Amino acid sequence: MTGLLLTALLVGPLLFALAIALVPRANVRLQKTIALSGAILLFLVSLGLYTGFDPNVSGYQFQVDVPWISAGAFKANFSIGVDGISLFLVLLTTLLTPISLMASWNSIKDRVREFLIFILMLETGLIGVFVARDLFLFYGFWEFQLIPMYFLIGMYGGANRVYATIKFVLYTLVGSLLMLVAIMWLWSQAGHTFDIETLTRTANLPPSVQTWLFLAFALAFAIKVPVFPLHTWLPDAHTEAPTAGSVMLAGVLLKMGTYGFLRFCFPLFPHAARQFSTLFIVLAVIGIIYGAIVAAVQPDMKRLVAYSSVSHLGFVMLGLFAFNAQAWQGAVIQMVNHGISTGALFLLVGVLYDQRHTRLIREYGGVAQVTPLLNVVFLIAVLSSAGLPGLNGFIGEFTILLGAFQSHPLMTVLATSGVILSAVYLLWMFQRVMYGPVTHEETRSLKDLSRWQMAYLLPLLALMVWLGVHPDTVFNKTHLTVTNAVKAYHDRVSPDWTVPGGSAR
Repeated sequence: MTGLLLTALLVGPLLFALAIALVPRANVRLQKTIALSGAILLFLVSLGLYTGFDPNVSGYQFQVDVPWISAGAFKANFSIGVDGISLFLVLLTTLLTPISLMASWNSIKDRVREFLIFILMLETGLIGVFVARDLFLFYGFWEFQLIPMYFLIGMYGGANRVYATIKFVLYTLVGSLLMLVAIMWLWSQAGHTFDIETLTRTANLPPSVQTWLFLAFALAFAIKVPVFPLHTWLPDAHTEAPTAGSVMLAGVLLKMGTYGFLRFCFPLFPHAARQFSTLFIVLAVIGIIYGAIVAAVQPDMKRLVAYSSVSHLGFVMLGLFAFNAQAWQGAVIQMVNHGISTGALFLLVGVLYDQRHTRLIREYGGVAQVTPLLNVVFLIAVLSSAGLPGLNGFIGEFTILLGAFQSHPLMTVLATSGVILSAVYLLWMFQRVMYGPVTHEETRSLKDLSRWQMAYLLPLLALMVWLGVHPDTVFNKTHLTVTNAVKAYHDRVSPDWTVPGGSAR
């Protein structure tokens, strides 16, 4: 019975997309109603995962395991489930999907039916990535989500959408193809199985083999995060994507990379992960500082928020490669927090863009004088993203820094500058947009947030405050999963294995 809940979340979006496809093209309102009602229903269903998830049970819950493909030695299962790590990423996906649909209610006017179908397809692809327990199934969903995102940017994006789409697809495909080769090697050399738990338990690969396989997986995940210097596709994709695309891209899609490191790179290739940990720590800190500095000089609000993602996700990478439970707990909650805070910022930039058709900071000024409610909501989102204590962004970065300091004190000290820089560039952007004299007459005609816009922004604002005050909402559910994952990682790193040029563990 519990497995049906997860199956419904995976298949539900596709069924609603099919229903929309059967509605006459001219009946746009009915198409929108089906999409939004379905997405809200799926979110309510996903809350059953949270309430039913037992934090005292180790391993996956809500499991479904059905034979899928059998052709000689090639066998793959439809095997899904959630643990403490994937639980909140599924919830984040089901939360941001109806919010994205509501934010696009009036702004998408052409090919609406296709837009709604692509959003729902994207939801299925993202949930599939987070719940797959079979490596073949995981790769299928990993590639599947690329299709709707390709069309969302390519068909509904800005003036340079073709360039941004091609760049996004090329980056993703290069990483994905190498990961596919590594998956095929694993299947052929490690027992002809795609079962992730079996591979983790039995594939004791020599360090030299782990190195190549780790690099193949890590490149795919690092592009998706994105890790410096593989981040260059992100600002273009964000700038050209419609608001809903940016929210789903920053809110959920980037987490596929960090999730991939946790789920595959560390348990399958522990020695290689340790071998390259210093490199990734350095790249994470460079990403934190570089992303913040470049964000500060962006004239476009959307590009500024995009570069802030490079910086904020650098903290997640720093936490992951610290290899202790505290840092990993911080990394998991920071993935969720980033989706909430950055999603809200993209929505608010979209509110301004829909009225003024420009995202350039210099085209604004004095907006707070005519939109007081927008001013308050924007300020809360900015402070959340900047990591103000009491809001959600603080607890994730603080926990990561606390955990990373135990193993990399110097790099952690350098990374803390990113916290200060993020406050500087976000508040500077906010001050230039919201305050000062009204220098453009078009600003006087801006409308404040409507009830409809508040309806999709309020859940995010509530979560910013709630998770800032009650982070145990996440920590209690993730504690056992993260603790066991860290222990399993250290148990698999042989005591006599030596880091090239360094010392043993």
